[in-house]
Amino acid sequence: MKQHFTIWNKTAPENWDHALAIGNGRLAGMVWGIEEDMISLNHESLWRGVTRMRDNDEVPKEVLGQVRSLIAQEKYFKATAVANAWLSGEGAGVSRRPNRMDLFQPAGDICFRLSGENTYKIRTLDMRTAIAEVLRETESGAEVKLTAFADVCEGVVVCRWESETGFDGTLYYSRPEDEEATVGCTYHPEKILYECSFDGGICYKTAVSVTTDGKADAGEDGIRITGAKTLMAVADISVFLDAVMGDYPRILDYDYEKMSKTHAETFAAQMDAFSLEIKTEGEELPTEELLQRAIDGENIDDLILLYYNFGRYLFLTANFCAELPANLQGKWNHKIKAPWGSDYHLNINLQMNYWMAEPLGMGNYTDSLFRLIEKSVPHAKKAAKDLYGCRGIWLPHAFDMWGRATPESFGYSVWVGAAPWLSQHFWSHYRYTGDVEFLKNRAYPIFKEVAEFYEDYLVRDENGVYQIIPSQSPENSIAGTGLFYVSLGKSSAMDVQLAYDALGYAIDSAEILGVDKGKAKKWKKLRDNLPPFAIGSDGRLLEWDKEYEEKEPGHRHISHLYGLYPSDIFDSETRPEQYHAAKKSLDYRLAQGGGHTGWSSSWVACLYARLGEGELAYNSIARVIKDFSTSSLLDIYPNLVFQIDANYGAVAAVTEMVAQYRGDKLYLLFGAPEHWSEGSIRGLKTPGGHTVDFAWNNGKVTDIAVTIGFGGELKVNMNGEDVVFAGEEGEVLSKGEE
Repeated sequence: MKQHFTIWNKTAPENWDHALAIGNGRLAGMVWGIEEDMISLNHESLWRGVTRMRDNDEVPKEVLGQVRSLIAQEKYFKATAVANAWLSGEGAGVSRRPNRMDLFQPAGDICFRLSGENTYKIRTLDMRTAIAEVLRETESGAEVKLTAFADVCEGVVVCRWESETGFDGTLYYSRPEDEEATVGCTYHPEKILYECSFDGGICYKTAVSVTTDGKADAGEDGIRITGAKTLMAVADISVFLDAVMGDYPRILDYDYEKMSKTHAETFAAQMDAFSLEIKTEGEELPTEELLQRAIDGENIDDLILLYYNFGRYLFLTANFCAELPANLQGKWNHKIKAPWGSDYHLNINLQMNYWMAEPLGMGNYTDSLFRLIEKSVPHAKKAAKDLYGCRGIWLPHAFDMWGRATPESFGYSVWVGAAPWLSQHFWSHYRYTGDVEFLKNRAYPIFKEVAEFYEDYLVRDENGVYQIIPSQSPENSIAGTGLFYVSLGKSSAMDVQLAYDALGYAIDSAEILGVDKGKAKKWKKLRDNLPPFAIGSDGRLLEWDKEYEEKEPGHRHISHLYGLYPSDIFDSETRPEQYHAAKKSLDYRLAQGGGHTGWSSSWVACLYARLGEGELAYNSIARVIKDFSTSSLLDIYPNLVFQIDANYGAVAAVTEMVAQYRGDKLYLLFGAPEHWSEGSIRGLKTPGGHTVDFAWNNGKVTDIAVTIGFGGELKVNMNGEDVVFAGEEGEVLSKGEE
């Protein structure tokens, strides 16, 4: 067996979406270019800043009551129309909310154009060391190699060209035309200085230090390099969030041999801390050829492992030194007006970006996610009061780095489930680490705010059931409710499931911390009297409170199955009826054409893995890769734009297929396809802080070692039986074939 850690292709990238991604969390780059080398740069904090202080007007108190009254009369079209007018975003036809989210921006491109014609030979990305290479041949026969990486230790982007026989060319800096920005660029023999300020927004500066053993002549359009055997450009970016231009970033004296080695070793240590191996054919083929073979129906396991490690790589390169979490495109964007603004979508996408973190031992890279949510709390409290007249916090279905809780998209925004769903990541981090200080000082304050919102928002009906009104099922709609993308109703399945989980986090945390006994008692009453997890007459889990006809029965969102994954409310042992009803719902949605985006297929694979349907999970992963990948394995949304969550979600899915924790135990090989007959995992983490290494052969676990965590005991279901590993923290307990 072999690890799959290298993406390589013999053809030039067709466009930016086929580029090789590099990054260190703060800075990111895409290595591409057909006739010349281009390294497209990003800085995680480079959002325009024009609308960062947008706010909400206070909605009249009678609006919520009017919407609820219309829903009670089952006048869903009118209820949605009223709610959209007052509680939705741009497109509502009113002037109360003229501003939109901010836009994540490209920083510019470092470009090097060789003199004369050149032939593109090969490009590679070593995912263990986070180093990309591009090899070209000049018309004189000289081979010129570009090595590019985002140094995780020094925090800069490094580009180095080298050739044994020498080369000439022009080094320059560019950025897409931007009518609402003022820019300036100056060239010097030893550096490039670029600055940009956005009208009414922030500003930034890029400094590129230039060293060469050849001759460097600066002009108005770039630096002319002649007679060089080496050329190095080292870039750093400073972003000024107060709209006042500061100094250029440092010009680093970069010791390439020493520093590149340190970078590679540091990154490789993180990649090597976890491993998944599956017996494959191990073919040494270009990635584009592996992809074509998969499209043609040939074996895809080599490509799945490559895609899996690429997802892990993308997670680290987006989070290693990050202050902000990964957005819809991770940290990579080359457009002034990026798809969806490259924002943070809170109704699946941001959450999916971090599903892999705790199980794969990368929970220490989630702090940027927690910080952004914590940053949003003051405005989220104001939004809850202004929009819904409630205490606690309300987060929108999408926002940006400024954390402003304002409804953004028409229709989609009338939803109260974003903050509860993000609470799951705080709870998960505590369960995996046992960090009581984190629970006390960071997680519980969020849980408490969410629970207090529910205290005010839930409506007790005549039967003593606490209903969620208005409610939606992102992003599906009830048939017959007009042209609205999303219709409102009462107590959608997802909203009920989210409330159940979020109230549970608050209840359990209060007990662990020994605080707020009175509040916990009230929260428990709310949770215990939420609407039931209802099943329809056809055996499917209901998506809304009643059996309505779906406007899009094959919708890409599978919101009502949140309780199966990423939650484990619906488990075969605790709620078998809902567990099996969820499978019927999933089968039905796919039969109607569901899973037609990369991220949706990744979620489908997670769900089938939870159901023990290994072949169906495998087929969904295969679809993610075959239908939605470029030659560099970046996920492409059906309208041909890069969106990273499928890359991340696929890692979570494959992990679930071979090892999943639900209820109170770890299940091994529960969701794996039969032909994955041999393999191993090393470095898997579980709640309780345990670390698990295991190997299997002929579909049976042959060896397992558990390093006991703070929880003291881990129950593992393997080979058809439950085995308990119990001991002191740090103790290693093993079990092998008898």
